[in-house]
Amino acid sequence: MPSGRRPRRPFPVAVIDIGSNSGRVVVLELDHAGHLRLLSGSRAALRLVHDVDEGHRLSGESMARTIDAVRDFHAIAAGAGAKRIVAVATAAIRDARNGRHFMSRIRRELGIRVDIIDGDAEARFGFEGAVRGLPVSSGLLFDLGGGSMQVSQFQNRRLGSAASLPLGALRLTEAFLESDPPRPRELRRLRDHVWKHLKRSRVARLGRRESLVGTGGTLRNLAKIDRSERRYPITRVHGYVLSLDRLHDVVSQLASTRQKRRDDIAGLSADRADSIVGGAVAIETLMEYVRAPELVVSGQGVREGIALELLRVGIASPKLVKEASLASLMSRFDGWNPEAARRRRAVAAALVRSLEPLAKPRIVEAIDHGARLLDLGTSLDYFNRHEHVADILLVTELNGFTHEELAFVSALVRRAGDRHADSTTLSPLVAPSDQAKLDRGAILLALADEIERRCPRGLPIAVSCRVGSDVRVSVPLLPAWRASDLGRRFERAFGRPLVVRPGRSSH
Repeated sequence: MPSGRRPRRPFPVAVIDIGSNSGRVVVLELDHAGHLRLLSGSRAALRLVHDVDEGHRLSGESMARTIDAVRDFHAIAAGAGAKRIVAVATAAIRDARNGRHFMSRIRRELGIRVDIIDGDAEARFGFEGAVRGLPVSSGLLFDLGGGSMQVSQFQNRRLGSAASLPLGALRLTEAFLESDPPRPRELRRLRDHVWKHLKRSRVARLGRRESLVGTGGTLRNLAKIDRSERRYPITRVHGYVLSLDRLHDVVSQLASTRQKRRDDIAGLSADRADSIVGGAVAIETLMEYVRAPELVVSGQGVREGIALELLRVGIASPKLVKEASLASLMSRFDGWNPEAARRRRAVAAALVRSLEPLAKPRIVEAIDHGARLLDLGTSLDYFNRHEHVADILLVTELNGFTHEELAFVSALVRRAGDRHADSTTLSPLVAPSDQAKLDRGAILLALADEIERRCPRGLPIAVSCRVGSDVRVSVPLLPAWRASDLGRRFERAFGRPLVVRPGRSSH
């Protein structure tokens, strides 16, 4: 940011989304770092598509339920300090004969204007919201709601063609799955119906190095169900990777369970128990049709896309999104010291160049992130700072990262502070084959931290390394060094003794 320019004040906006199965409100702000932060939100079951598919009109009961929800959403938005509130309606309202009349009624009774967005706009907003926070470049995005599914192509993070299909979870369930649990022939008919729509709409197959990205409440529930079966270490579903093989297992479990017993399935929301099977089969069929072995789950979508447009924020590169997430996280902790972070990163980078010159970029980046974030834990407890940072990485809203990246940085920071730290709890994101790399990276991070905190503040730290029968690290600015357990850890990992030489070295 140019000097003398005041930082932009956060500008909270709220988006109310009247969907076919449920309504939602989110309050978001773009903070000083350029990260989109969720301030508040709520959800209500509306089930509007049921009325539309039965009689092409919204019933009085459904309209009353929706008005109550929108009134509550507006209160939540105002209570969170939203400076602007935007409301939209999607497939069910588009298809209802009295949809526009009902939107006029909401404006008359509540003073809230609701815009009915068409399928193209829904696809555009869904793309902008879902893809921005993920490290993906090209592929297909689908957004599965209660009444429709939007499928969009994107290339180099730019939206291409899009199609809106009548393949929503609640709509499909009510049209095809009459039995409880559904019979095999009903499931076959449903799959055939979805396949025909995809073919008729000429949905493209995935190309090489392309990703399938999905969003919507049904998909998030499927990811939560799968996650609960794996003792998965990261709490967020945003960025979760769901394989087709594992989805087959989830669909089989759901389709063979009676509706009243689905409440016992961990990860499934109670108000989706009656519609989850139709949506799950639609996603399964889509994956088979586009030949996707796995998909990436986005926890964001239409609402975030609308907010980004209101805030005039475009789709940045994954690198910039990642940087904004990190900067936002660091700004929330008083204990984070930018000078210490810069010096620690510089020392760590010098050590990596000398001692791990062939390290893969993800290892180098993980060490750098660890060096940058380590002071966050000091805000909570200095002596357990490594453990706190490791936990923060697993539960915080960080966009632009894969789950594997977050887990590896978390394991590396934890191991830097505790050589006995058990990274098997991060399985399957940190593989057994990563243990040696993890240990060496953690030692370099710990060594960089020990050097930085002993050097006088306000000066850059120069480091040089000489590798022979031992490893000699010379730090002219370092006033003293005492041998410790770190030296023994270093020798076990690198196969050579560590000698740290404070003051000016003489060769």
